[in-house]
Amino acid sequence: MLTYNSDGSTLAYSESGSGIPVVFLHPTPFDHQYWLPLISELKGVRAIAPDFRGHGASELGSNLPVGLFSRVPDVPVLTMSQLAADTIALLDQLKIESAVFAGCSIGGYVLFELWRQVPQRIRGLAFVCSKPQPDAEANLERRAATIAKARAGETPALYDGMTQTLIGATARAKRPEIVQELRATMTMSSEGLVATQAGLATRPDSMPTVAAITVPVLAIAGVEDVGITVEEMRALESAPGGCTFHALAEAGHLAAYEQPHTVVRMFAEWLRAISG
Repeated sequence: MLTYNSDGSTLAYSESGSGIPVVFLHPTPFDHQYWLPLISELKGVRAIAPDFRGHGASELGSNLPVGLFSRVPDVPVLTMSQLAADTIALLDQLKIESAVFAGCSIGGYVLFELWRQVPQRIRGLAFVCSKPQPDAEANLERRAATIAKARAGETPALYDGMTQTLIGATARAKRPEIVQELRATMTMSSEGLVATQAGLATRPDSMPTVAAITVPVLAIAGVEDVGITVEEMRALESAPGGCTFHALAEAGHLAAYEQPHTVVRMFAEWLRAISG
């Protein structure tokens, strides 16, 4: 892993290949390894895959804001704005003026923030199992409960449970080894889990942002995703830059890891179309 500095924290990333720069932003509580099956098959791109702060080999940092999540007002919050700033710092270090960006789940939420901050550096946005809508009331309650459990020392049990809800039922049945593969990459500390859950809870409504996206969009929804529905992701079809939409059968929230061959094909076709 390579490293760089952002706001006083040492963060990690991987880089491979050559061609059009593509920055891959992973879901939580995983790290850049989520994207490796896809990156290994994708040709003609310079693939850059950071570990978000607090994930993988990246430090969480000690200067996160406190008090933004009203349900648990004493916890530090890893905001989408901070994650976007970290990503911009990586672009600056690598001297990349513009790139294509792909994000899954929280990675997609950061894409919206990147568009709000640096649209001129974005050639295209690919969303995998990520939505523009903010957390509904039930989600906020679940995040507060997750924070309470993490603070009570139940983080390993929480991660065990997440493998059953985030990975699609078909993938778990056909490839049972995928559960342990992904569980092994869930190494984030309890402090990181708490800050990330608070950040997810306080992320802004990105529906107005969709209406402003003028670059091409790729949207891939998992039909078996229990957290983000196909209908919610269809909001991306209203982006004025145009949206290529796929509903991927037999895929859950971690679609790009569950079905890398299919997602690579969709991504490569979209890249060719927007680069031609």
